[in-house]
Amino acid sequence: MAEAVHQAELAAQRGEVPVGAVLVRDGRIIARNGNRTLELNDPTAHAEVLVIRDACNLAQSQRLPDCDLYVTLEPCPMCAAAISFARIRRLYFGAGDAKGGAVEHGTRFFTQPTCHHAPEVYSGIGERRAASILRDFFETRRIPDRSK
Repeated sequence: MAEAVHQAELAAQRGEVPVGAVLVRDGRIIARNGNRTLELNDPTAHAEVLVIRDACNLAQSQRLPDCDLYVTLEPCPMCAAAISFARIRRLYFGAGDAKGGAVEHGTRFFTQPTCHHAPEVYSGIGERRAASILRDFFETRRIPDRSK
């Protein structure tokens, strides 16, 4: 998770929402990235999708059944679907996302009858640090109310 946090910090430095992800196979990181939606002008360029794309290219397969995904924020519906379609073995995430998450919040994608594959899910891994990075990022972007 430390490398996913580092990728989130790099994303924040680029002005992106600070979410980082790494994909691990046999204890080794095979893909790492952070959000790049602004940089790439691509609403699908979430950290999870980017590392899944990289790992699938490396594996020359659309399936990653022997891989584990570490991500700093609870995946959204799009990312949960990508995780399912890639057949990721385990998902570890840091901070929950009551507004946009789709694993323990919102649609709870992996519990739906239409879900093709549900990974093992472990939440709260490095939650304090992941939540802190997000909170700090958004606090610097809020405009103070000067009407008072």
